This record gives sequence, structure tokens and C-alpha cells, in this order.
Amino acid sequence: MATLQKIRSKGALLILVVGLALFAFIAEEAVRSLSSSKAESHQRIGEIYGNTINVQDFNKLVDEQANVTKILYGLDNLTEEQMQQLRDQVWNTNVSNAIIAHQAEELGLTVTDAEVQDIIKNGRSQLLSQTPFRNEQTGAFDVAQLNKFLTDYKAAKEQAGQPAGALEYYDKLYQLWQFIEKNIRIEALGNKFNALLNNSFIANPVAVQMGFDDANREKTILVASVPYSTISDADVEISDADLKAKYDEEKALFETLQPTRDIKYIDVAVKASEADRAQLDAEMAEVAEQLAAEGADYASIVRKNGSTVTYQPIPVRGEYLPYDINNRIDSVAPGTQVGPYANAADNTLNIIRVNAKYSLPDSIQLRQIVIDGMADAAAAQRTADSIINALNAGAPFDTIARKYNQSGDEMWLTSAQYERGNIEENSRELIRAINAQQAGTTQKVVLPNKNIVINRVLDRRAFVDKYDVAVVKRPIDFSNETFNKTYNDFSQFVASNQKLEDLEANAVQAGYNVQAQTLTAIDHRVANLTSTRELFRWIFNEDTKANEISDIYTVGNNDHLIVACLVGRNDSHYTPLSTQGVNDYVKGKVMTDKKSARIIEKMEKCNDIKSALAIAGAQADTLRRISFSSPVFIASIGANEPALSGAVSAVGKGSFVKGIRGESGVYAFQVIDEGLTEAKFDDAAKDQQKQTIIHHAINAASRFMQTLQFKAGIEDKRYLFF
Repeated sequence: MATLQKIRSKGALLILVVGLALFAFIAEEAVRSLSSSKAESHQRIGEIYGNTINVQDFNKLVDEQANVTKILYGLDNLTEEQMQQLRDQVWNTNVSNAIIAHQAEELGLTVTDAEVQDIIKNGRSQLLSQTPFRNEQTGAFDVAQLNKFLTDYKAAKEQAGQPAGALEYYDKLYQLWQFIEKNIRIEALGNKFNALLNNSFIANPVAVQMGFDDANREKTILVASVPYSTISDADVEISDADLKAKYDEEKALFETLQPTRDIKYIDVAVKASEADRAQLDAEMAEVAEQLAAEGADYASIVRKNGSTVTYQPIPVRGEYLPYDINNRIDSVAPGTQVGPYANAADNTLNIIRVNAKYSLPDSIQLRQIVIDGMADAAAAQRTADSIINALNAGAPFDTIARKYNQSGDEMWLTSAQYERGNIEENSRELIRAINAQQAGTTQKVVLPNKNIVINRVLDRRAFVDKYDVAVVKRPIDFSNETFNKTYNDFSQFVASNQKLEDLEANAVQAGYNVQAQTLTAIDHRVANLTSTRELFRWIFNEDTKANEISDIYTVGNNDHLIVACLVGRNDSHYTPLSTQGVNDYVKGKVMTDKKSARIIEKMEKCNDIKSALAIAGAQADTLRRISFSSPVFIASIGANEPALSGAVSAVGKGSFVKGIRGESGVYAFQVIDEGLTEAKFDDAAKDQQKQTIIHHAINAASRFMQTLQFKAGIEDKRYLFF
């Protein structure tokens, strides 16, 4: 009781303590929740239909596409530029698929498993042509080849002791197939959606009859053309209010999904000094002597002297080499060399040493059996010889290959498969042997790693010129001293001009040029230079203030210095009038409006074609066979004017019409003759006219996907990550 009484006496204090504890607990959970929400926000790359797109999920899709690209094109790695293109492709495809899936769900469109299997069975998808499962005779997709692969793959995964290389190859093909199969379903849904949309356009009999009549009622006119060029741009005053009014009138044209930033920047290209060029000339002269020396180690010379073209100690096609080298190589006799010479196109000094020229097949079909894993070299030789004897005696190649856990399948070796790679010694020896082997023969090749490869060459096709050629191509580059001097000079200039107006006022005198650019969030590059990702992020960062000047960034191939100033930001759904391209377009429209108004005012006083031709600058043309469906070309001013087609079709013979505003001028015309063509309104003509009407209707609705994108609430924040 005493204890209970003591607790009661401290009741207020306990309530306070418990309350504080509860508050601390709630506050801690709130902080955790906020931290979690903030972390999630930092991982959000975009949004569509209110669904967040996480950067990790997006990267998985990019990696999947990258792996498929490597498999399809036989690449080991992708460049940063290729990866950026893939990211754009994956994003755009993901957005389109999400929009179609959303619309399809509302419409009740689905693709069943049975439909997917039917598409695969009958080869009714362009995606299937990207697989290696093709008929050898026709080159078309072969479902039997696919099924065989899937069976073999399952067996290979279950069988112990498979060579790692073989399993890796099977795994890559299976990844490719999974990707294709997934996208067949997506493609099929898109096809259903597009078919539904396209089939919603119809042409009724009345429209078909009117279209035929308009297309076959032809007229001859005498036209007076007054080009806009008859009025000087300098004589037209355009105010900011004029531009704003025209911008608002045509604002729908400037709708965009991307935020934009207006910047001004200075780009400084770091160039080799005269001293740098003299040093390079001297070094290349020595290289030329080294290449010309008897017994020269071409691979070592090319590598040590920093050539951008790798020496391949096997014959290669001219196409493998850079464009400028390929253009010269035929003029260099075997055993001789040219250079050093400068190539302005890529700013390099070059030496070409042609050691030999061959006529070799571009493609070789063969089968192989590899004898490896034998400690006894003599035993390996005996095994190889016995295999060759058996093959020459008529034993089936695939039967013997299976005894050594190999398929022995037919395959093609092409020049493109090895020319651009770093070929290791074993592969070089094998390629040389295969190139020298005649069709219909079976030979063994003992490789430096002690393995023995038995080749049966089946076919040799497309003989081309190949070269044993050593190329030293070196950029005419700047030295560290030159770079440091350029950087220090530019840094001092920027430090002395910390406001945009100062940069603009003093740039020319200092030898620099201030330029303007409007960037969208998907441009990726500033000033069309590579390696500007960090500067791009700075420009679009929410913390970057208007008129703030950036640090100096080293960009391009570490050969450009750039500083930027954020002039304006736009996060609305419309590209602003201040954007250079938009401003130029709107200004052109206002200019046309004002000039056309002046010319139309003059034409108002004209009562016939003769008085219209009396207007200063007017040109006369007689145009025949004018119909509603045919474009009108005005020879005297070299312009197509669709507006005249409609105006001419609306009036009859003898009519005079004035003040027709076109793209290149204002027109008046008189119809001097009319008549019908000899075309018959038969079933074929009706069908053609019907298709024409539907085609025009579909073209007019071609912006539907963009409209759906705006309605999807797409948010694209990729610029914060890539």
C-alpha cells in the first residue's frame, strides 16, 4: 500500500516522464520515416502514372539491354556513349510500354501465353530475326532450332563436368532468348493497341466521293505571286508584345516533357603549341626509322609509341583500319611505308608500314575438335592423328566430336569476329592456320598452350584483300606545360570576372567567346562536348542559382576547358520564349504576319489579276492541272504552296481571288479553265481513295502518343544520376 501511495503521489511527474518517453519514441520513428523517405527520394529516377521508377530497377533494365547488345554484336564492352544511348532507349521504351499497358488495361486488351507461343511457333515477330535460331538455307527463324537449343541447354545445365566456356555460351544464348520472349509479349500488346487505334479510322462513302471529285477536278490558273522577300526585314518593327502574343497563340507547339535551362558559357580548346608539334615531329621521324629497320618488332614499336591503332600480327581488311588509313593503304607497295604525314580530319600524325598483302576469304565455314587436358604431349599427338585418320576414312565428324564432349557443329569464322579484338597468341596461330587451309581438308594445329585443334574447312567465301600492316597514328597533342598555361590563363580571367556581364564585356579582348545554349534534361552534353556530365548536373541542380558561375571543368578528351553561367531555368511543360530556337521560330512567324498584312492591304485595292500583277515585286505564273489533292509549286519563287490548292478548288472558272497567304508570299489568282480527268470512279478508285483518307487521318492523329505522355504525368530525373 505504501508503494502504491508513493506512486500516486508522483502521478503528475510519471505522466510527464512517460509522455516525454512516448514523444521521444514517436519522434525517433518520425525521423526514421523521414530519413527513409528522403533516401527513397534520392533513389527516384522518375515517375509515370504516379508510380515511382527506382534507379536500381532502371539500371537492371539497362544492364539487361546491355548484355543482349553485347551478345548480338559480339562485344566485350560498351563505351560510355553507347551506354548513354542504351539508357535513352530503355527509358523511352519503358515509357511507351507503360503507356500502352495502361491504355490496354482500360480497354481490356491482353496477350495470353497461348498467343505468345503461337507467335513464336509461326515466327510472326521481327524480334525473332535477332536470334541465332534460324534456318541455314532461308535465314528465317526456325522454331525447331529454338526447341533444340532449349533441350540442349537443359541437358547441359544438368550434366556435370561441362567445360566452363560451353556453359557460359549456353547461358548467354538463354539470356538472349528470355529477353526476346519477354519483349514478344510487349510487342504483341503494342500491336493490338495500334491495330485497335488504326481500325478506328474509317472513310464513309460521301467522303470517298468528295475526295475523288476533288482529286480529279483540275483547273488552270493565272497567279500573281508577291514574295515576302519584297519587303526588307529591316523595315518591319517587332516588339516584345508581338512575340509574346504569337507565342501564346502557338503555345501548344512548345509543349514539352523536359525541363530546360538557359546557359551562357566559354569553351576553351587546348591546342598543341609550336614547341609541342616540333617535339612530336622529331619523335615520329625516329619511329619511321624504327619501322623501316630490318627485323623490326612492329607490335612493340606501335605499342610503345602510343598509336591509337593496334597492330594485329595477322592479315586484316582495310575496313578494319581508320577511314583515312584505308583510303591510302592500296597506294603503299608491300615492303614499303609512307609518313609521317598529318591528317587534319582527326588531328593526327601518321605512318603506314605495309609488310604484305594477301587475297584471303572473308568467311570460312568449319568444324573443330579440341584435344586438351593431356599431360603427355606424345599421347595428345597420337590421339589427334587417329582422329584425323578416322575422319579421312569417312567417320561422321559429330560422332567423333561427341566422344570428346564436343558438338562439332558447323560454324563460320568471319574477319569481323577477330579484327577489332586483342588477339592472344593461341588464337592468332589458329586463325593463321584456318586462313591457309583449303576447303575440303582436315588438319591439326598445335597451339602454344599445347592444345591441339583439329579443323575441317568446309567452305571459303568472299575473297578480299588483307594486309599485314603496322600503323602508328598519334594525336597532335599538347604537353602538360601547354595545358597548365592554358588553364592558368583561363582561370585568372574567370577569377577576375565573377559576373556574367563582366565575362561578356571582357571575353573578346582576352581571346575568348561567350556562347549561349538552351539545354533540355535529355541533352546529356554541354556545348556538344563529351565528359560534361558533372557540369550538366550542376546546371540542373536545384541549388544552382540564376546568374551563378560554375567552376572550370576539364571536358572532352581532357582537351577542353569550360565555364558556364546559369541564365534561366524552366520547369514548366512549355519551352519558354527565351529559348533561342523558339524565339527564332516565333520571330519568323511574326515577321511573316506583318509582311503578309502589308501585301494583303495592297491587294485589297485590286479587282482583277492585271491589277494584282501591277503590285511591286509581283511575279506571274500560269499553273495547270491544279486540284485539291495536288501540291501547287510556284516556279517563279521556287515554293510549294498548299494554301493555293484549297483556295483554287473552292471556286469556278472565271473567278478572281486575292489575298491568299502562303508560306513564301501572298497570292492572287484567276481561274482561266477547268475540267475533269478521265479517271473512272470504279471499285479500285473507291478503295484507293478510301485508303488515302484513312492514311491522312492516321497521320493527323500521329501525335497521340505524345498526348498520352503528357497525361501520364511523366517525371524524368535521369539527369541527376547519369
